[in-house]
Amino acid sequence: MAEPPTTVDATENPENHPGDATQPSDEILAALHAVNTETHGPTVEQQPSQTSQNELPPSEYELVKQHLKDNPQDNDQWRRLIDIAEESEDVERIKETYDLLLEQFPNNSSAQLSYLQHFSTDPQYSQTLFTRFLWSSPSVDLWTFYLTYVRRVNVGPAARGVIQKSYEFALAHIGHDKDSGSIWSDYIEFLKAGETSSTWEEQQKMDALRKVYHRAVQIPLDNVERLWQDLEAFEISLNRITAKKFMADLSPSHMQARTVLRQLQKHLGPLFPPLAPSSRRPLYLPSPPSFSPPDRALVGAWKAYLKWEESNPLEIEEKDKASLITRIQSVYRKAVIRMRYYSEIWFMAYSWTASVGKDDEALSILKAGLKANPSSPLLNFAYAEVLEAKGDVKAVHEVYGQLLTLLQKALESLEAANKVPNSPTSPSGDAQNASTVGNGVPGLSDAGLNSNNSSFSTDDSKPPNVKEMNERRSEYGVVYIMYMRFARRAEEIKSARAVFQRARKDRWVPWEVYDASALMEYHCSHQTDVSLRIYEKGLELFGSEVEFVHRYLTFLISINDDNNARALFERVIGNLPADRARPLWERWARYEYQYGELEAVQKLEKRIAEVYPNGSVFIFL
Repeated sequence: MAEPPTTVDATENPENHPGDATQPSDEILAALHAVNTETHGPTVEQQPSQTSQNELPPSEYELVKQHLKDNPQDNDQWRRLIDIAEESEDVERIKETYDLLLEQFPNNSSAQLSYLQHFSTDPQYSQTLFTRFLWSSPSVDLWTFYLTYVRRVNVGPAARGVIQKSYEFALAHIGHDKDSGSIWSDYIEFLKAGETSSTWEEQQKMDALRKVYHRAVQIPLDNVERLWQDLEAFEISLNRITAKKFMADLSPSHMQARTVLRQLQKHLGPLFPPLAPSSRRPLYLPSPPSFSPPDRALVGAWKAYLKWEESNPLEIEEKDKASLITRIQSVYRKAVIRMRYYSEIWFMAYSWTASVGKDDEALSILKAGLKANPSSPLLNFAYAEVLEAKGDVKAVHEVYGQLLTLLQKALESLEAANKVPNSPTSPSGDAQNASTVGNGVPGLSDAGLNSNNSSFSTDDSKPPNVKEMNERRSEYGVVYIMYMRFARRAEEIKSARAVFQRARKDRWVPWEVYDASALMEYHCSHQTDVSLRIYEKGLELFGSEVEFVHRYLTFLISINDDNNARALFERVIGNLPADRARPLWERWARYEYQYGELEAVQKLEKRIAEVYPNGSVFIFL
């Protein structure tokens, strides 16, 4: 039988547990090899399924499983699948179900504990599960279950070494956690209960107890004050004189831990609300964002807490930086488990991990975040940047291509579900045949006049489905813009033009992509004529988008093309409602006031007064 892991074994193998993925390790539970499996009887035998799926209709279990394959974020159905599996008492089905659940929710401690409890009497499979779960788990409950298991299966004086090493192994991983106070207390009681047969052994026992006490009272544990009192009584029982010195030396660190504990409790209260009472075993499954006020408050609270932990409130010294990194690493692991579908939390975890030099682990976190949030622009941009830095241009193209496909499908689903009015038409179809209005500006059809893409309009006045559609389209456009920028950096302007050509054929592309492409041509290839052609093409499609026209007008003014700027203003201003056209009047008035002739300024003021008879006077200095 192999020896149990030492503290060094437990803490010096970070490559075995990168990111949020569950990583097995042959070393993690060497303590469990000390179990005499023969005393527990044979393990559960695998029984092949006797049901022929070709002869019987799909069972409820199969139907729910198929539903979850298509809708993996349906937490109610995950719970139903677990219930069906457990009610069947089919061991293989229970294994399959929990494996599926943990594939969707890696490192979910409540699911892991439920899984383990089904096989707690099967030492061989329990060891397999512990090996899978423990390395990357920040859960005090899971580690407590592990220690309880080790103590249950290792009995007698010869097992004390195995149990002690298991305690050290656990404390090396989660001993910094506020909720690990009970493990520290149990460990101390375990050491106290050790029998000695000589003065030397007794002294060794006292030294071991002192070291554990001294470590514990400097950590913001939920029972740190009680541990301090116990330490004081312990030291006084040994030597009153040395007790005073020991306590005085530890007092500053202990008081800092107590102060941090109070702050920690304030941070953690909103982040871990108690679960509602239930007759079933608690099973916490993270839900997708709803973007409701409570949802936003929760994200803000997590961000504040994570930044607070990064600030090193315990004032851990540089020489002990490894313990600080372990603490923050564990906090981020908790965060991405609880907030699995919040890409900004994953990005914070990735950024911090990379900042402390753990590049491989940071990349693993990023990949795990993308598995949970495949359509997240933020995480895809970060991953594309990593690949670009490595020179893997082909892989970056694949990242952007896949992201655009996912976002396009989401837009189409939203359109179908909500039947959004005035959804965009294909640039090669209806847009080219749009009616002309007034001064002959292409693109000013009735649908265009009713568009709500302009950021100058008030979002709160839009129907929810239109508002969400506009937000999604804007996000979609940002992806195209980032893609064009990458293509230009990696493969020059020709590649960026190819991306823009793809965008022009995409009916979902917003005006921002045309604006970005035109500016890129001007600043990177210095071809003003190309920029102007892009803006004109954009005007055909987005002539009613006030902000796009505003950007075009500003560009013409910036390159001193006052003739075309004036012509553009006159072409569009008469075809826009006064309440939406105000930004254009303001921009043109600012230009005339600063650089125009007096007569032109006076004429403009008269026109503005006619359009806005009750409006405020435009004043530009």
